[in-house]
Amino acid sequence: LSALLVFPLYFLRSFAYAGIGVTLVSASASLLTLPALLAVLGTRVDSLRVFKKRPASASHDGFWHRTAVLVMKRPVVIGGAVVVFLLFLGAPFLNVVFGTPDERVLPASNEARVATERLRGEFTSNESQAFPVIAENATGGDVAVDATAKQLSIVDSVARVDAATGRYIKGGLVLGPDPSLAGFRVPGPNGSEAVRFSVVTTINPNSPEGETQLATVRAATYPVGDVAVGGNSARLVDTKAAIAARLPWAVGIIALATFILLFLMFGSVVVPLKAIVLNLLSLSATFGAMVWVFQEGHFAGFLGFTPTGLTDTTTPILMFCVAFGLSMDYEVFLLSRIKEEHDRTGDNAASVATGLEKTGSIVTAAAMLLAITFLATGTSDVTFIKLFGIGLTVAVLMDATLVRGLLVPAFMKLAGEANWWAPRWMRPIHDRFGFSEHTPDRIDELDSDSERELVGTTK
Repeated sequence: LSALLVFPLYFLRSFAYAGIGVTLVSASASLLTLPALLAVLGTRVDSLRVFKKRPASASHDGFWHRTAVLVMKRPVVIGGAVVVFLLFLGAPFLNVVFGTPDERVLPASNEARVATERLRGEFTSNESQAFPVIAENATGGDVAVDATAKQLSIVDSVARVDAATGRYIKGGLVLGPDPSLAGFRVPGPNGSEAVRFSVVTTINPNSPEGETQLATVRAATYPVGDVAVGGNSARLVDTKAAIAARLPWAVGIIALATFILLFLMFGSVVVPLKAIVLNLLSLSATFGAMVWVFQEGHFAGFLGFTPTGLTDTTTPILMFCVAFGLSMDYEVFLLSRIKEEHDRTGDNAASVATGLEKTGSIVTAAAMLLAITFLATGTSDVTFIKLFGIGLTVAVLMDATLVRGLLVPAFMKLAGEANWWAPRWMRPIHDRFGFSEHTPDRIDELDSDSERELVGTTK
């Protein structure tokens, strides 16, 4: 979530600050408040048990253990099939068209949407599509203003230009100075003045055609001097440019933090790289599915939204950071148990199967809780919030099933002992700063198998 702070958009930064705060409070409550409450409750914590506790099954007998063993018998076939399936799901993302939300993200009965659609569809003027052009330090007086307005009015798909000197259509003055246009000129300091032009366009600003029109307006030289262009097209283009400029930094921060943390935990460079690649593969499949559904409009009637042919610019960034962090939670749970078993037994295949079995129930429960929470968000009547909720639901379920249950065992079987490899020069770093949930050195010194099993379980 900290990676969202690199973007110059307050919308994304607000999620970063809020998310970091929630995470710190949750961690503090889990480590401090929860143990205190459990100490106060004691055995009474189980007094209202609904279901009778079942005895734990043997570690080699459970569903996840059998799944891991099955996958590791044919890692290339099963792992390859899952990769192809995820790439297939991710293919629609290649056709993504980014845009900013308009009235169509609201329910069809919403008053704001009804008014905007009627204004656009039933009135001849396209005032709602107009965008401002501002010359902050205009020069040349009325002559320059007149020439600039005429120049703007001949740009493709421009219906009309309003200026302090009148109204212009296709390079001609159709109405002279009008009292309603007096506010289009504002005196500035030292005798300068700011001049405004209102450009009424005939095309949707949140479209590729709108971006092309904006580029034409911005690239021209005007008699009044330098101009600044606003409006929906400018907002879309500038938002995309800001995200594109900072996206490599955000991805780099996430990848580096993930690599360092997993290396310090497991002493391997292969495991962190594997985790990053599999997460990116899973998230690309999620994004592709969301483009297929929300941009292209499949299941629009069932989900209750109006497809716009666009994907909100900021939502995939937010989904990426949230989903990446959540999937790393599962990765840490699973790899901790696998590493523990590997240190205890030295058997790569058995440690993967046992680790998956030991974490299967807890990770599945956590994934279901998160999926239900996000799915509740997906019931929103606002389309991009629905996209956020359903997209994260798909990402969580996909990561907890296909990635954790199939891809991870397949990859770790193929890599074998190379899973725990690191360059010689990095090993002292892990020895000095690394950490784990168990003590492999102590386990190796124990004399009996029962003692090793006891320590491996309790740690």
